[in-house]
Amino acid sequence: MVILDQSFPNVITVVISSFSYQPRYTNCSLKIQQDESGHCSNVPRNLNMQKLQNRYLFPEISMREQAHLRKYPNEKIISLGIGDTTEPVPEVITSRMADFTSSLSTDKGYRGYGPEIGSKELRKAISKIIYGDMPIKESEIFISDGAQCDISRIQLLLGGEVTTAVQDPSFPAYVDSSVIIGRAGDIEEGTGKYQNIEYMKCLPENNFFPDLSTTPKTHVIFFCSPNNPTGHAASYQQLEQLVHFARKNGSIIVYDSAYSSYITDDSPKSIFEIPGAREVAIEVSSYSKFAGFTGIRLGWTVVPDTLLYANGFPVIHDYDRIVCTCFNGASRISQEGGLACLSPAGFEGLNSRINYYMENARILVQTFNSIGLTAYGGVNAPYVWVHFPGSSSWDVFAAILEDTHIITVPGCGFGPGGEEYIRFSAFGNRKSITEASTRLKNFFKRRNHCSSPEPCL
Repeated sequence: MVILDQSFPNVITVVISSFSYQPRYTNCSLKIQQDESGHCSNVPRNLNMQKLQNRYLFPEISMREQAHLRKYPNEKIISLGIGDTTEPVPEVITSRMADFTSSLSTDKGYRGYGPEIGSKELRKAISKIIYGDMPIKESEIFISDGAQCDISRIQLLLGGEVTTAVQDPSFPAYVDSSVIIGRAGDIEEGTGKYQNIEYMKCLPENNFFPDLSTTPKTHVIFFCSPNNPTGHAASYQQLEQLVHFARKNGSIIVYDSAYSSYITDDSPKSIFEIPGAREVAIEVSSYSKFAGFTGIRLGWTVVPDTLLYANGFPVIHDYDRIVCTCFNGASRISQEGGLACLSPAGFEGLNSRINYYMENARILVQTFNSIGLTAYGGVNAPYVWVHFPGSSSWDVFAAILEDTHIITVPGCGFGPGGEEYIRFSAFGNRKSITEASTRLKNFFKRRNHCSSPEPCL
């Protein structure tokens, strides 16, 4: 049941008899189990795992979606939550993958293990087509099974003794993998922050870019542009500041460009557009949102051969060792699809999908503007970041789900700076997006009793 306190129109109270909408904390929600014999091993649990604050965000949301389905089995749930692509991969791409798969059934076409760092042909194509005139060599590109996996490999590369800064809000894997590798320290009561992580505030009041004049020096800076969840793409001038800051402090930027193909203005699509970035940055990227490969799995990481440790040793050599030790290489079938994506016909098909999702984003932004809510993003990324002043983001998530049967993502799941915000994904078919728009408009209309221009949330 949702109760709107009319004395405080920006506040929602959610009353639940049997199901809590507050974040579930691992230590209290996961029971200690033994097998039927009562046997436990003598292996102690990794203490870093015990420091994880709660369940990983997206499985938590999926769990709540399933609980809602059990409660309302006849309702149609619309997901504007987890950013999973929905539109089919263009046939020009899948047909090439299918042909390659069929060739594996022949003596001539069969292939076994490939290079751990990826096929030379695909690395060359990414260098030429994605990076163009930027000074990125084929030998500096490592093909992978996706950006999120590469983030963890980079954490393993850098180890637990370095210091870390992250955007706040940002993709939760940066923080969680820092906790697991052992560099985050303990959680601070009340703030939700880890003691040894520097949280760089990136919200509307500072144009979604940290105040670097007050940001402490750290060894590693995780930076995502366009940002997930806010949808903000850093400008050339902002990235110039970031590169200068890293060079001055001897830091390494881990730059996540997974959404760069959605940029519609003149914002840089790669950190390597900025002079000097080759000496301070690693870039991770992905086919997931660019090509709809969320289930096919393919990505890449660029480690310039000019990026050096404090002792002058090239970082690329250690990353090559990490990849060759921990990974047997991306699927040959996926890599064949990756090559097809970079063909003229493949690019044309993918651009139509990207435009489709960005039209969805435009519809969502227009929806929130029409009901008096402040919405950010939706211009350079398929996410819309909506502000609900004075409200708990988990409570807003719960109220929207209960009333409209729409899945969203609470902003606080992306860091303390995300409190009072909700992320809406534009990944979806057009019919679902337009229906979600209608449901949301009706929801806020009911809450406002048609008497106030300001939403009650």
